[in-house]
Amino acid sequence: MARKVRSTELDTRAARNRLPTGEAVHWRSIVPKGKLHLGYRRRLKKDPGVWIVRRWVGKSPDCTNGYKKTTLKGVADDYQDANGTDVLSFADAQRLAHEVADRAAAPSVQTSPATVAGVVKVYTDGRDRREAGRQGRAVRSDASQRLGRYVVGWEPATAGGRKAIAPAPLAAVRLADLSEADLKRWRAALPGSLRATTVRRLCSDLHAALKAGYEASRADLPASLLATISYGLKAPATDDDHAETSSRDDQILSDAELARLLAATRDIDTEMGWEGDLWRMILVLTATGARFSQVVRLRVRDFQPDIGRLMVPVSRKGNRSRQKNSTHVPVPVGADVVEALRPAVVGRAADAPLLERWRVVQVGPARWERTSRGPWLGASELTRPFHLIRDRAKLPAAIPYSLRHTSIVRGIRANLPIRLVAATHDTSVGIIEKHYSKFIVTGLEDMLRAAIVPLVPPASAGENVVSIEQARVAK
Repeated sequence: MARKVRSTELDTRAARNRLPTGEAVHWRSIVPKGKLHLGYRRRLKKDPGVWIVRRWVGKSPDCTNGYKKTTLKGVADDYQDANGTDVLSFADAQRLAHEVADRAAAPSVQTSPATVAGVVKVYTDGRDRREAGRQGRAVRSDASQRLGRYVVGWEPATAGGRKAIAPAPLAAVRLADLSEADLKRWRAALPGSLRATTVRRLCSDLHAALKAGYEASRADLPASLLATISYGLKAPATDDDHAETSSRDDQILSDAELARLLAATRDIDTEMGWEGDLWRMILVLTATGARFSQVVRLRVRDFQPDIGRLMVPVSRKGNRSRQKNSTHVPVPVGADVVEALRPAVVGRAADAPLLERWRVVQVGPARWERTSRGPWLGASELTRPFHLIRDRAKLPAAIPYSLRHTSIVRGIRANLPIRLVAATHDTSVGIIEKHYSKFIVTGLEDMLRAAIVPLVPPASAGENVVSIEQARVAK
């Protein structure tokens, strides 16, 4: 991802308000060597300004002084909060400026919506915008990173200083001509060093991108394309499933291991000055078994201490049909969790994020200062502290998702109905049965034993009588 630059003149609306209005454009270079600039112009004080991209193209009849200019859609966030689409902050405008430059520099195969690369680009742009809107800054989504590396490639300008990657042969295939063989060849050519889970996520991202491309142009595409996509990206029958199950087994924590991890969390929180923010995050993930993306969307009003419950927002992924009648999943929590969360809601608005953390800025070499409190933005913010936690707890295989795995298995072992376990964790019965079938059998063993009935009939009284002759022969 291209590095975001700072500007004392353009970063904030207060700084831009001090700039003179009129036709003058205030420029800031956003790449080395000055070949891409972002400008701000505000003709009248009462109107919001606009963002203008200026990129170097050399001698060309349709540009001035070797630069070509493009005005971004939308306005600056001079009077409204930025939303990443039609109201743009300086960071939003930088992200879109890089996208303008990328589209201009990329070969036609990557801009044609009729190709695999084209539909992947449309899909990843949408994922990037959604992620940027959620985090409030220009970012590339995980899907964009994965599909960029293994499908559409990276040009030097978009690789953040990393080595460029050529597109896969699949990228140039027209969507109308896509075959199962194309997809199977692409999957077979993936590096053998990739973990099974990474391949599965990558195929899931590509499946979603191709499906979205089909739905956008289905009138011009063969009706069989959806089946082609599904079967072409289907995982081959290998031992990977066994390896993946073994990996998940390592991530399921016993009660003693979970206690060690939570104790380590509280210690790390205290030692590093988190003021309870890290402790509450890990505690809620453990108590609910929810995904990080759900927990960060919890609001103060979703905490119901009087009845010991958290109303967890449903996930944005998966089958929407099971979510159509509800926006939240009620999850009961223990009195200890309720008491731990009470300090986080005192005197706070109902629509404020339940879990927050301090934001910091670097003010010098190895010097950081707190600026304000705000919601957790991405799962990557949990990576470094969780490494410290698992090292302290001596649980090298643990990951944040271990807390979700453990919660699901705990419900199964407690003989809860599988449908209830699935509903509480905002997933489907099919997913539970597919990934946790071993624990369903072992967890329900006590119930199976209760259903056991004697099968061997008792011996009759006559069968116990032994004749004198039989006793003599036996001797």
